[in-house]
Amino acid sequence: MKQKLIDRFCRYVKIDTQSDPESFTFPSSEKQFNLANILAEELKSLGLSDVTVDKFCYVMATVASNSSKESPKIGLIAHLDTSPSLPGKDVKPLVIENYRGGDHIINESLGVVLRESECPELKNCIGHTLITSDGTTLLGADDKAGITAIMTAIEYLVKKPDIIHGEIKIAFTPDEEIGQGADHFDLKKFGADFAYTVDGGFTGELNKETFSADAAIIEVIGRDIHPGTAKGIMVNSIRAMAEIVRRLPLEMAPESTDGYQPFIHPTSAQGDVSSSLIKLILRDFKTEGLKKQKQILEAIIKEVKELFPDTEIRLTITETYRNMADELAKYPHVTERLWKAVKESGVEPFWKPIRGGTDGSRLTAMGLPTPNLFTGSGNHHSRSEWCSVDSMEKLVDCIVNLVKV
Repeated sequence: MKQKLIDRFCRYVKIDTQSDPESFTFPSSEKQFNLANILAEELKSLGLSDVTVDKFCYVMATVASNSSKESPKIGLIAHLDTSPSLPGKDVKPLVIENYRGGDHIINESLGVVLRESECPELKNCIGHTLITSDGTTLLGADDKAGITAIMTAIEYLVKKPDIIHGEIKIAFTPDEEIGQGADHFDLKKFGADFAYTVDGGFTGELNKETFSADAAIIEVIGRDIHPGTAKGIMVNSIRAMAEIVRRLPLEMAPESTDGYQPFIHPTSAQGDVSSSLIKLILRDFKTEGLKKQKQILEAIIKEVKELFPDTEIRLTITETYRNMADELAKYPHVTERLWKAVKESGVEPFWKPIRGGTDGSRLTAMGLPTPNLFTGSGNHHSRSEWCSVDSMEKLVDCIVNLVKV
């Protein structure tokens, strides 16, 4: 199975599926269909029924039950797209046999190093087979490690009919990385009673709570004129924008927070004298905390408006997703089943809050309870992203145990 996982994973990560946050189409990039169609053909070749790829790039399929007992329909979900934060084209996976611990140089000329100090989980991977990119791109383990594990587990179940399981629903979704993975998800067509996203981090990590998230846009309108005759007339929006960014609380920055601590994070800023735009993401495990973050931004804007009275400053906030913890608490059997399956696979499970979101956040809110399962990978969205093949082997065992009757 180990070589099968390596071959399958390396094949998937070489397919560029990067999503595009600036796109107005769905999916945000047509190239996500390239992997979607390949997965659909592979599922058909395994004899699965109802294999479809719809116009929105959702892949869905069903593994028929082989049990005489009535059992729940369990869903397995992973996402097709990779992060737009770094190049996802021409990924060249490098296989590291028998990782010996410590730092590992991925690309010396670019200074890309897999550092144990930045990823303590690596101490538990000594002797493992690791895979990284060559440092010029991200790897795409987020979430092609999840896709690889699901596909391998399904192939294993198909070839081992003595393993008794109920009906299994499979879905591969587009655009998760840009927060749109559940926008057109057809719950009725999917037909699962509950589901699990395979989109997590280190071995044994399970997730049943996420941030609640909003997106904020601050637009600053100034006035441009020739700088030679600007006195008393020019209103430079860039200066006002800079004052807004400067006032954002450093103690609430992502680089200053961890665990359950909330953050306000400016993700991009652009502009000229006449107009500037700042995009921010707001995150808090308590949904009511997002109101406090809005108030912080409003107070900053008021201060800056006093400094630059001739500017017009607009704040727009939109909901992104909500913490799935409250809804999942209503379905304890779903998380209990996950914990038990991981324990039975010889892995020590632990619950960890996700400082981000998954498709499961939205799907749970839509009525499909969906906690999250580890992929055995780390340093996502970076050039030093990595995954452990040994952990993926354990993950396949976990999935098999998860769907057993």
